[in-house]
Amino acid sequence: MTSLTPTTHPCGGCGASVQYAPGTSVLRCPYCGHEQPIAAPTRHVREHSYDAFLAKPRVQAIAPNQFTCPGCGARTESDAISKDCQFCGTALVAGSTGDEIAPEAVLPFALDKGAARDALRTWTRSRWFAPNRLKKVTEAESMKSTYLPHWTFDASTFSHYSGQRGVHYWVTETYTDNGQTKTRRVRKTRWYPASGSVTRAFDDVLVSATARVPMERLDALEPWPLERAVAFEPGFVAGHHSLRYDAGPEAGLENAKGKMAEVIAADCKRDIGGDVQRLHSVDTRYADVTFKLVLLPVWVGSYLYGGRPYQVLVNGVGGEVQGDRPYSAVKITLAVLAAVALVALVVSLFVMR
Repeated sequence: MTSLTPTTHPCGGCGASVQYAPGTSVLRCPYCGHEQPIAAPTRHVREHSYDAFLAKPRVQAIAPNQFTCPGCGARTESDAISKDCQFCGTALVAGSTGDEIAPEAVLPFALDKGAARDALRTWTRSRWFAPNRLKKVTEAESMKSTYLPHWTFDASTFSHYSGQRGVHYWVTETYTDNGQTKTRRVRKTRWYPASGSVTRAFDDVLVSATARVPMERLDALEPWPLERAVAFEPGFVAGHHSLRYDAGPEAGLENAKGKMAEVIAADCKRDIGGDVQRLHSVDTRYADVTFKLVLLPVWVGSYLYGGRPYQVLVNGVGGEVQGDRPYSAVKITLAVLAAVALVALVVSLFVMR
C-alpha cells in the first residue's frame, strides 16, 4: 500500500479547490470563478524504450493508492490517478509511486459539460428505430469527466510474406437457353505464386489500457488529435477523474500488434499486385519499439429510460458519441411490415406484366 499526500490546487481567491477548465489552459474555481494559469510544461512528450522496460524488475501487482486529503485529513484508497475527496470535495492528484508507469502525456478536455450534453442531445435525436421519447433525453443522469489511460506504440517492422497473385482474364463460353445456343463472356482468374517483403514505420498506434470500458467502444470514439497532447501536468487533471491503467504495456503491445498486422497485410497485398491477392503467411519482426502512457478525455455518463440505465461515452475533444440505446419494437415492426408490403407490390406488378 502506498500512502500519498496528493497534489492539490487551492484557489488563490477563496482557498477552495480549483479545477481544470476544459478548452483552456487555466484552473478555475467553481465557487468564486477565480482563474489561475496552469504552468506550461517544462519538457517535451517522450517515448520510452520497450526493451528497457522489459529489463527492469517489476512488481506482480500494483497496490491501490492511499490518499491523505490535505483539506480534511480523510484517508481513502483508490486506484485512480485523480479524484475528488469524497468528504470535502478537494481535488486530489496522486503522485508517482515508483511501482507503476507514470502518465507521459495528457490530451486535455476541450468540451465542457454543456458541450457534452449538446453532443448527447444530437446523438439521441439521430438514432434510427429509437422510441420517440428518447429524443427528449437531453442530458445524462450522471456525466463525469474522466481521463482514460491508453498506450501508444511506435515500431519499425520488417515482414516477409508468401501468397498468390491473381490475374483476371476473359473467355467466351457457349450455353443453351430455351433451345437456343448463346455465348457469353466469363471472367476467370489465373493464380501465380508470390512472395516478398515489406517494411513499415508505425507511429502512435493507440490501444486502451483499461478494462473498465469495452475496447471496441473506445476504438469507436476515434480519431483522437494526439498531436495536441502535452507533457503530463497535474493541473490538467485537477477536478476530473483519472483512471489508472490495469492492462500493462505487455498486453498493450499485443493489442497494438493486432492493429499493425491489419496494415501490414494491406501492404503485402499491394506488393503482390495483380487483380486479386491471397495471403498465406506473414512473418513480422519488430525493432525500435517505444511506448508511452497517455490520458485521453472522455465524458462518461448514463441515462435512465424505461427504468433501465444506459451508458454513453462522449469524446472530450471531438464530441463523438458512443453508447447503449433502446429500440422501439413498434417502429421495427412497422418497418418490417412496410418492407414486406413493398416486396409484395413489386412481385404483383411483375406478375401482371
